[in-house]
Amino acid sequence: MPVSIRKLTGRIGAVVEGADLAAPPDPSTVTALRDALNEHKAIVFDDVDLDNTGQERLAGWFGDLTTAHPNVPAADGTRHVLAVDSETSKANEWHTDVTFVVNPPQLTTLRSLVTTPYGGETLIANAATAYRDLPAPLRALADSLRVVHTNQHDYARPAAATAQRREYDRVFVATPYEAEHPLVRVHPLTGERGLFIGAFAKRIVGLPPADSADLLRLFQSYVTRPENILRWRWSPNQLLIFDNRITQHYAVDNYDDHPRRLNRVTVAGEVPVGTDGRRSEQLTGDASHYSEVLAVAA
Repeated sequence: MPVSIRKLTGRIGAVVEGADLAAPPDPSTVTALRDALNEHKAIVFDDVDLDNTGQERLAGWFGDLTTAHPNVPAADGTRHVLAVDSETSKANEWHTDVTFVVNPPQLTTLRSLVTTPYGGETLIANAATAYRDLPAPLRALADSLRVVHTNQHDYARPAAATAQRREYDRVFVATPYEAEHPLVRVHPLTGERGLFIGAFAKRIVGLPPADSADLLRLFQSYVTRPENILRWRWSPNQLLIFDNRITQHYAVDNYDDHPRRLNRVTVAGEVPVGTDGRRSEQLTGDASHYSEVLAVAA
């Protein structure tokens, strides 16, 4: 059965049908999935029959895997699986995964284990269309800027409500990381430009704090315009893959105290490059245990 792609919105997202995710990787299937990611930024599979090992194997179709997280331990019995569990954390901030290291993951895979009777959606935003929406003077300004990203949460965020969440937050920041990235990243496969910011973006290099915060809010407002967003409502046994290089995502905390559990596996990525050809730099912390620095994927 050939792979078929059905768009979900005009700017982001598609459902993939006809791909046998349990089979050995077929080059034509992997190419079709990669092409779909390049075009749609996020792809979804229904009724997947995968366990942790199967999710790791599937993510490996796209490249070498990272460990679960630079600081947070992997799910029991795994090396590459991070439990995205409402018991320990709720990632209800717009972010791109692990941008506080010099080479954030290229792809993120999320598999639904426990879903909620209502709410609990994952929002995914297209950072490339956000960049294209900028007026020309703002695009030129964005092209020239560099941003420091960090895992140190001195942002305005509510205190964790439970001991489990406080412990998760403590571990998340236990080893500090800072990386300097271009505000506009050039995608290594498509050449598209995208706004590379989000919750881990702390400050714009060379600007006073107030100016930096105001500009980051302005650029972020273009990312999160409704027309740029896919709002994905989870059902059991679904798999979502998104291109972490040119999207942001947000887990909506609108499901009261119902349990919610997704398992995450990420694929190692390249060092970002700006429009001027300058690469990102690690400022603080050594994340070599988390991810190798890769060349551009084939």
